Amino acid sequence: MDQQTGKNENGIDSQEPVDDHVEHAADSDNDTVQPAQQKQEKGSRAQKEIGEWVKALAIAALLVFVIRWFLFAPFIVEGESMQPNFYTGERLIVNKIIYDIRAPKHGEVIVFEVPDEGRDFIKRVIGVPGDKVKLEGDDLYINGEKVDEPYLAESIAAAKANGEIFNNTGPNFPNADVTEDVVPEGTVLAFGDNRRNSKDSRMIGYVSDDLIIGRADFIFWPFDKVSLVKHG
Repeated sequence: MDQQTGKNENGIDSQEPVDDHVEHAADSDNDTVQPAQQKQEKGSRAQKEIGEWVKALAIAALLVFVIRWFLFAPFIVEGESMQPNFYTGERLIVNKIIYDIRAPKHGEVIVFEVPDEGRDFIKRVIGVPGDKVKLEGDDLYINGEKVDEPYLAESIAAAKANGEIFNNTGPNFPNADVTEDVVPEGTVLAFGDNRRNSKDSRMIGYVSDDLIIGRADFIFWPFDKVSLVKHG
């Protein structure tokens, strides 16, 4: 009986490799299925990543458009009219939204359109609506009070040291002196810092609010001049 049982056990044991073979075959099928699934998953992930990048680039492009056309704009200085504070070739960032929030203030450097010239000017706000402005040589008066102009202090002092007037425009400069003009509503009076060589409100008249592009806030070129613009 023991021998018979042993044979039966051996017989059963001899069939175990068949079971092993079936298991290996199943494993082999799984091995062939898994790489295909992995490829599909990788492809799906790649498509998602590409989609995310496309969305990110689209948002970035939209932000650049909004910032460029509605919030800020670059401006290149041309000419000598704003020396000694701004020089030809300097590049500025103009804040286009600030005057949608509030009105221009004394001493602020603005960029505005001049339709008759077909180009934009950069000047400094001297008078705002209701101001009575008087300019005599290097002396500026607003509403009867002499006004300090720190942005011109060094230049005026240097001219005086040489016995000269900084705002010495010569006999042929129109409206070199301003005699208590009152600035109308909806406009500003704007002068160049280099008043002896500046085409500004003394020639082109008051600047309408509708023509003001914005306030010059930042010099970003050349690198050695990178700085915030000083207003007033």
